[in-house]
Amino acid sequence: MLQQVYIDEEDGSQTLLVPYRERVVKVPIHPTPKSQFAADKTHFPLLPPQTVQKPNIDRAFIAQLRAILFRVAIPSWYSSEAGIVALHSSFLVLRTVLSILVARLDGRIVRDLVKADGKGFLKGLGLWFLLAIPSTITNSMIRHLQSLLALRLRTRLTRYLHDLYLSSNPDLRYYRSSSYLEGVDQYLTADVDAWSNAMSGLYGNLLKPSLDLLLFTSQLSRSLGVRGTLLLFLNYYGTVAILKAVTPAFGRLAAVEARLEGEYRAGMGRVGREAEEVAFYDGGARERDILTDAYMKLIKHVNSIYKIRIAYEWTEDYVIKYLWSAAGYGLIAVPILYTRTKRSLGLDTASPTKPTRDASDNVVAGRTETYISNRRLLLSLADAGGRLMYAYKDLLELAGLTTRLYTLTSTLLNMPSGHAPVLVEQGDTVSLTGVDVRIPRIAKDGANDDHTSSSEKPLALTADRNEPPLVKDLTLTIRRGEHLLITGSNGVGKTSVARVLAGLWDPSASGAGGDQPMVSMPRDETEADVMLRQATGDPHARPRPTLYIVPQRAYMPTGSLLEQIIYPCSYASFVQITAPSGAPAAVAEGVFPAFLRRSSSMLTLSAAQASYAPSTEPSDRAIAEIHDILQKVHLGYLVGREGGLHVRKEWRDVLSGGEKQRMAIARVLWWRPMFAVLDECTSAVSSDVEGRMYEAAKALDITLITISLRPSLMKYHNQLLTLHGPSGSSPGKWTLSRIGTPEERMSLNREIGMLEEKLKEVEGWEARVQELDALLGVEEEVNGHEEEEDRNEDEEQAIKAQEILDEQLEAVTSSDGESETGGSASEVAWENLKS
Repeated sequence: MLQQVYIDEEDGSQTLLVPYRERVVKVPIHPTPKSQFAADKTHFPLLPPQTVQKPNIDRAFIAQLRAILFRVAIPSWYSSEAGIVALHSSFLVLRTVLSILVARLDGRIVRDLVKADGKGFLKGLGLWFLLAIPSTITNSMIRHLQSLLALRLRTRLTRYLHDLYLSSNPDLRYYRSSSYLEGVDQYLTADVDAWSNAMSGLYGNLLKPSLDLLLFTSQLSRSLGVRGTLLLFLNYYGTVAILKAVTPAFGRLAAVEARLEGEYRAGMGRVGREAEEVAFYDGGARERDILTDAYMKLIKHVNSIYKIRIAYEWTEDYVIKYLWSAAGYGLIAVPILYTRTKRSLGLDTASPTKPTRDASDNVVAGRTETYISNRRLLLSLADAGGRLMYAYKDLLELAGLTTRLYTLTSTLLNMPSGHAPVLVEQGDTVSLTGVDVRIPRIAKDGANDDHTSSSEKPLALTADRNEPPLVKDLTLTIRRGEHLLITGSNGVGKTSVARVLAGLWDPSASGAGGDQPMVSMPRDETEADVMLRQATGDPHARPRPTLYIVPQRAYMPTGSLLEQIIYPCSYASFVQITAPSGAPAAVAEGVFPAFLRRSSSMLTLSAAQASYAPSTEPSDRAIAEIHDILQKVHLGYLVGREGGLHVRKEWRDVLSGGEKQRMAIARVLWWRPMFAVLDECTSAVSSDVEGRMYEAAKALDITLITISLRPSLMKYHNQLLTLHGPSGSSPGKWTLSRIGTPEERMSLNREIGMLEEKLKEVEGWEARVQELDALLGVEEEVNGHEEEEDRNEDEEQAIKAQEILDEQLEAVTSSDGESETGGSASEVAWENLKS
């Protein structure tokens, strides 16, 4: 089984390892530099809405096509794509020349046959078979090069768009693109493929017929004379005018079809991803209705295109097949009907000399040769004209696909970058100063921007200041070792704080004209920090990232069980940084890679590879560390159950909800970040296992920032941030308090006493229920059973209340610390007890 997917090269490129026919093919991959994206941005301005909605063959289409072709698809005249185009063009020209030779040879063979010249006939037949060899090779090469060109164009576009779309922090275009474009997956897959095939096919369908028209017209003009040539061009003009008048807007229709296809495809993907949730709700019938509605919209649109094409194809077939054929017969008759051409063929009827029999035979043979050659040229000419007319329809469809592809590229290039936190060189705290947490929305065009074209308005996600903030003027400092618990009811913005820390949302200034908000944190560790830690006795040999965030929904990527733990590190990078030989020397020499930067989540291994030979297997120590981490998160049994660390499965379907969450904690333990944000990522894990995982993380010197409603987690934290949400008299209010202070214990003890007094009243409630039963009487046995169930339910509620009280008391008595700011953690305890 191939575990290493690619090899990092010294120049920053990668060599992709592709299994093919019992061997491994190496494919070089050169990432697109950011400087090229910056240079391409000026060539891809945003399109106005009317151009996006109604694509057509005009200057805007030419500009879009030129930008895509010469900035992305064929970036230079020395690229492989340019070579394929040149070779393809050569074969297209050769095919036209061979068509002329075939037409001439066809007329010669018929002439010799009419003259009964057996020797000449056999000679012509031999030339026919010789000419068939390059003709068949040329036809095959044209088809092959057209397919190869389509594949190369798609590959070039896909790599460029992948590098642009899957950008790292602070760009994160794959995260922000959904705010500007719907169905990005349709753009990146089906639209790129359709555009590449249409472009390569249209090139051949335009160049070959154009050459045919030029060369065939030149050849026919020698036989047709001036009048025949003028009539030929008049036929061209009439055909184009008629077909242009009846051609529908195929470009707009193709764009709408691609959009509807993307919506239907997205619906199918949604059902596949959320199959278990849909099954729990028994929502198959509803999902069927949704998909049927999307499919019917697509089918209705496709049917409307077919209906529109009926009238167009009627006119097209009549003009191209019958009108051109009739015009062809008329043009062929020109050499026979006009005197000047008759003389050129030896048919001058004004001559008084009576022609001999041989001369008559030669005249008939010459006339036949001219007719056959001209007829074949005219048939080829009609075919070329027909393909040009068909190409006009294809060109309109290409215009629609080009507009969609250009819209994707221009949107991604002009998308604003996210907020980058201030990196402190010698800091050990994460701090937020004067930050308003607001929901970002697409900026609306103001009244003052009416004079500005849509292509000049930059894309932007801004916070609406008319809406109340989720969190207002958040000023917070989190020191190493000071674990923070963020709590509050649903919808108050707990996860939004994590989004601001990660750079997904931009922090807003508090109030109009307020100070600039700031988010600061330490920089990621480098190889120098690793050497310093090892000198102080820390055996951990990997640089530690500053921040690692575990979201609510556990993400399981494609790969082996080992790759689930080390994500987003790849197996190849894991092998290099845990190599059994050479790596310690590299670290000692100070060249170990600083592989986790805020601008990239990939490993930079060029410096390390330059110093020691790459290894193909990780060290035993690294594998032992993986097994130890699995034991700490109670997933050690997975190795035996699933078949080892290197087995590849669809893990999102294999693992349960609790196993997925424990796997996410395993990633935290392997990366060992300085700060870890845990966003409700242990809700499906039992309390005892949850506590052990928290203790394991704290033992590795990981400062925890937990977002949770569980009161049992308070004992693992030192600070409590309570968010009150955007509602109420003070929108965005928050309180920060220390956990475990003497004041908090006294406050909680008073609340516990009040709750115990209320619990004592349960016996009185039960006695009162019995008195009411005696007064009312029991008329039916069913009512008696119901009352007994009510009493049991009251007792169960009393027992649950006592359990919550004991859990809260345990959380308070196990916490310690000193008070820092106003507020009390007892507020959260009281809210949980009331619920």
